[in-house]
Amino acid sequence: MVTLLLNKEDVDENTPMPELISAVEDAFAAYETGDAQMPAKSYIDLPQYNGDFRSMPAYLDAGSWDAAGIKWVNVHPDNPDRFDLPTVMGTMVYSDPENAYPLSIMDGTELTMKRTGAAAAVATDHLAVEDASSFGLVGAGVQSYTQLEAISQIRDIEEVVVSDLNEARIEQFIDYFGDEFDVREGTISEAGHCDVLSTVTPVEDPIVHPTDIGEHTHVNAMGADAEGKHEIADDILLDAKVVIDDFAQTTHSGEINVPWSEGVIDEDDIYGEIGQIVTGKKDGRTPEDGVTVFDSTGLAIQDVAAAHVVYEHANEKDNGTEFDLLGVR
Repeated sequence: MVTLLLNKEDVDENTPMPELISAVEDAFAAYETGDAQMPAKSYIDLPQYNGDFRSMPAYLDAGSWDAAGIKWVNVHPDNPDRFDLPTVMGTMVYSDPENAYPLSIMDGTELTMKRTGAAAAVATDHLAVEDASSFGLVGAGVQSYTQLEAISQIRDIEEVVVSDLNEARIEQFIDYFGDEFDVREGTISEAGHCDVLSTVTPVEDPIVHPTDIGEHTHVNAMGADAEGKHEIADDILLDAKVVIDDFAQTTHSGEINVPWSEGVIDEDDIYGEIGQIVTGKKDGRTPEDGVTVFDSTGLAIQDVAAAHVVYEHANEKDNGTEFDLLGVR
């Protein structure tokens, strides 16, 4: 038996976005129906290195397929300047649930970006207006690319407004997507008045305020993934239909973690979890809804679902590098 080693390019090549969106939606459903196991994300804090490690294991049974794996990921903000390395790096171990054999070891950084975009697309599909055609981005870093890639699969996006403090990032983003969409630089308010807005920044003080949002904008709050991070003003969250990916994670490290810890927001201010919506237990967008917000922290079940898609396609196409990890013949 062999283990398949898949690098960044292999992961990218073997992740068809429509299929990934469907798999991530299946994962949300499995979690809601009790057909998934996902222990709490664990942290190893390394203040002496201004960084941390996070371990994210999960198993899910989507009916026609099941999958298991664990992602080992870091956040080291000093990496680019000190070591010429990415701030975030991840490694995914994907295993056969039946016998635990490690089927693949794959790049978890590209995998994370892909499944994060897919999660936003699932939420957008259920919470954005049906005729959404404009998309705003606050933050033009690496996560922004898969936001547009994924969301444009489920809404007919024509206009894109991107806001970032770094002009070079904006230019790079426009160059990348300029032939496919009408992309322009804009303010946070201009981005926020699009039909759909994704925020992908690491800020700890809100940068999107009530006057920056359209009356029926759907917001994917994707940037907050650790305690203290907070992109969206409390007044927006209090007035919006707020949908979360997981109660424990969002109250600890999602967009709502700061107002939750301060007592500004409580359970009555949370409409429900995305799994309840994709399974039909709760409605998505209704005609009465104004602003909707999806608070996404990123779940291990998403990584496992994405790894399943990648592995199946890579295995079919003989991509990657086979090696004998365990010496099992």
